[in-house]
Amino acid sequence: MRRLFSDELNDLHVRFSEMGMMANEAIFKSVRAFVNHDKDAARAVIADDKHINKREVDLENRSFELIALQQPVTTDLRIIVTVMKASSDLERMGDHAVSIAKSTIRVKGETRVPEIEAKIADMASAVEQMVNEVLDAYVQSDAVRARQIAEEDHGINQFSDDIYHLCIDRMRADSDTIVGAMDYMLVSSYLERIGDYVTNICEWILYLKTGKLLELNSNAKEDDF
Repeated sequence: MRRLFSDELNDLHVRFSEMGMMANEAIFKSVRAFVNHDKDAARAVIADDKHINKREVDLENRSFELIALQQPVTTDLRIIVTVMKASSDLERMGDHAVSIAKSTIRVKGETRVPEIEAKIADMASAVEQMVNEVLDAYVQSDAVRARQIAEEDHGINQFSDDIYHLCIDRMRADSDTIVGAMDYMLVSSYLERIGDYVTNICEWILYLKTGKLLELNSNAKEDDF
């Protein structure tokens, strides 16, 4: 019986990791579609989001079944709770990828600004790397690495600030770019939120390892002093 339960927990881990890869792929494809002005690719991202949503529901149902039928305690229960909570964060990442894809469809070609798009592409690469790292930290149950990854979110926030100021300068210089610049700021805000969700998953990795709920953000650190 215990072996069967262990197999089911392992399957939960695998399915969560697969969902993480799905979400990361959606992020990558949505930004690539945005900077390449590829509306067809953007529509594909939107259409594929249903698979991420379906996986979250599947993980949630499997988690509830394990809790109801196996009545897990301590460490095993933490594993199940972590998967449920972290999969919700992955689903929201997918939602933001969809929002980026919708911006691709909405923005007109004549409003494009290559300098800002290059910065957005760099920001997206940094976010994608964070997602890859947090999924690996989850598989390894590496709390130390999770803390380090959460610190990388400060760099994502800096990207967002830089893009905001570039957009403001561009709008002041050319009023025809106002609509497009607003979309650039939206896209950077979506990527920033994805970074926040990565930090959330880092917090769940710490919970999985220690059983404690800790906030990995600047405000929390300030409160510790």
